[in-house]
Amino acid sequence: MPTIALTSGTIHYQETGHGQPLILLHANPGDCRDYSAVIPELAQHFRVLALDWPGYGQSSLNIAPETVTASFFTTVLREFITTLNLPPVLLIGNSLGGNAAARLASESPTWVRALVLVSPGGFTAHNIITRSFCRLQGSRFAMSPTLWARLYLRKSTPQTKAMLERAADEQTTAARLAQNRALWRSFATDDNYLRPLAANIKAPVLLMFGKYDPAIPAHKDGKVARQCLPHAQFVALPCGHAPFAELPDEFLTQVLPFLAQCVSNNVTVAMLTEPPSAVAPLHLTTP
Repeated sequence: MPTIALTSGTIHYQETGHGQPLILLHANPGDCRDYSAVIPELAQHFRVLALDWPGYGQSSLNIAPETVTASFFTTVLREFITTLNLPPVLLIGNSLGGNAAARLASESPTWVRALVLVSPGGFTAHNIITRSFCRLQGSRFAMSPTLWARLYLRKSTPQTKAMLERAADEQTTAARLAQNRALWRSFATDDNYLRPLAANIKAPVLLMFGKYDPAIPAHKDGKVARQCLPHAQFVALPCGHAPFAELPDEFLTQVLPFLAQCVSNNVTVAMLTEPPSAVAPLHLTTP
């Protein structure tokens, strides 16, 4: 895996394929291997960059893990794009990754060609129950990463089994538990709320939710996200929180035509004002 030194830490990422850059953003906790079932096919059409967020996978974290907030990851994503001098990107973000992707698209619309938001966190306003749950998960009484993953991963596949193994091992170190809990505390704050930013998202959006996801359910959070992004396409798959790992074929069936259409429709996207890079020529293999 290549690495890139950012102010947030040394970031490890997978890069494969050619053409329009497509960045894959994982959830909390997790790492780029969560997307392993779909990366080979995506790389047949795009230049895929799947990163480990700082403090996860093989990436280091240069700040105290207990100080991390959800908005920190948008800053990381912004610096990742500028450091690699990427043209406008396609983004697939799951949960925390979806929140970061949506924030970037809202704050810097010319940076993003299209968004696939998979069970994105932050569109639904908290109530006393959800806020209390986030605070519980942000405390020493939190469910373990393994138990929580067993609840939100509803399909058994080689990829979800590997995710559970990582949850029981790599994600249980003191530093990673501290970061995980800090993020849950952050989720309970208004700073995590995306609805005020949604109107600024101009890129095409595919919203994807799992019908059986207990964390960010399609019937509730999916409905709110559709209201916030009325121009978005919407799909609910019969799975939990991670469709790309639980139902990879169905995930690709939805995502590839959407991204292909977005790239085809955006050949004349304006040059970026920041970061200072030209729009690269598009090379797309028709699915």
